[in-house]
Amino acid sequence: MLNRVVVTGLGVVSPIGTGKDNYAKGLFSGLSGVERITLFDASQYTTRIAAEVKDFHPYRIIPCHLLEQTDRFAHFAMAAAKEAVDGAGLAMEEEDPLKVGVLIGTGRGGMSAIEEMYRLWQDGRENFCGTSLFAKYFPGSAATAISIMLGARGPNNTVMAACASGTIAIGNAFRILQQGGADVVIAGGCEAPLAPGLLAGACATRAMSTCNDDPRRACRPFDLDRDGYVMGEGAGVVVLETLAHARERGARVYGEIAGYGVNSDAYHITSPLPDGTELARAMNDALQEAGLEPSLVDYLNAHGSSTVLNDRYETRAIKKVFGPHAYQLAVSSTKSMTGHMMGAAGAVEFIACLLALEHHLIPPTINYENPDPECDLDYVSNRARKKELHITMSNSSGFGGHNASIVVKKQKALSPDQKA
Repeated sequence: MLNRVVVTGLGVVSPIGTGKDNYAKGLFSGLSGVERITLFDASQYTTRIAAEVKDFHPYRIIPCHLLEQTDRFAHFAMAAAKEAVDGAGLAMEEEDPLKVGVLIGTGRGGMSAIEEMYRLWQDGRENFCGTSLFAKYFPGSAATAISIMLGARGPNNTVMAACASGTIAIGNAFRILQQGGADVVIAGGCEAPLAPGLLAGACATRAMSTCNDDPRRACRPFDLDRDGYVMGEGAGVVVLETLAHARERGARVYGEIAGYGVNSDAYHITSPLPDGTELARAMNDALQEAGLEPSLVDYLNAHGSSTVLNDRYETRAIKKVFGPHAYQLAVSSTKSMTGHMMGAAGAVEFIACLLALEHHLIPPTINYENPDPECDLDYVSNRARKKELHITMSNSSGFGGHNASIVVKKQKALSPDQKA
């Protein structure tokens, strides 16, 4: 018999607020985190805007030795993990460290570190690179640092599945807990992609918005005038536990993961499958595992990247899965506010679903002004919507054809005499 799995802690570092409460405030007020890039001089790029994390002070919350050994993407992950663990009331000294795992997704790893190594090599100073700088690039350093910080010696893994990394990390953690491989898994995604070389490459794909004169309105998923995605950074981390373990320690429960679907388009390195068949299959697989009819889903947090192709194809996939209910289903893209946080996106959007369940409030798709005839669903335009919510779904898609979908439902904590 498979274990039931619940979420007991949330941690967020995002362009619209650091900490889950600040993130929720930004999310439900329709705040845009997109501004002109300040981390480096982007004046010569075709895209000069991004959703940067502001007012982030890692030295206040993370051990100095771990900060010095890791890159910005790992700093985000550690900060989010600490908030999630503290919020969950998880006392590691009372846990079996062999039964506490860490799974973190990232699409890129330490980009600023690898670009610094390249600059040193280019200047003939490769001897200055050193082990420390090399280790900062290591994509697995975020998961490793969290394990060291917590003393967690259970399953430790890093997922690199482009923009679906965070969702797949959480889904894989769900599987480990279902099968009894751990009691607790800290899972999520992180990304710090705002580095000159990576931005240059992203600009070359011509998939990013060039709305440089009006940054806050640049990311406009499902809108007819969308002209590409806006890059973002940050992290989302959750504490997942078996329901039995959460019950034993009297933990607060934000929601229960009911189903998970993951697959590949097997179609193209960057372009999604036009008919949305495989994303639809991921959603159907998640619903089937949850034992739910599509009509029971109250809210869908879409991948909604604000590119012409993704938004159109995802809309087709939603219609395949939900049929007539697709037109009654509340759908929104929180990327309209946070930008596309790449490997962190799915984890931060999963947390948005949990916050929506908690507050019975659906976050909006901001900047939705001119409907696209091919994107004709209810995208909860511009303002949050009050609604009784019981079941939500979160979608992620990534370069390479990665698709993942998670269903999460409202679940009250059980008293010790109730069955898990």
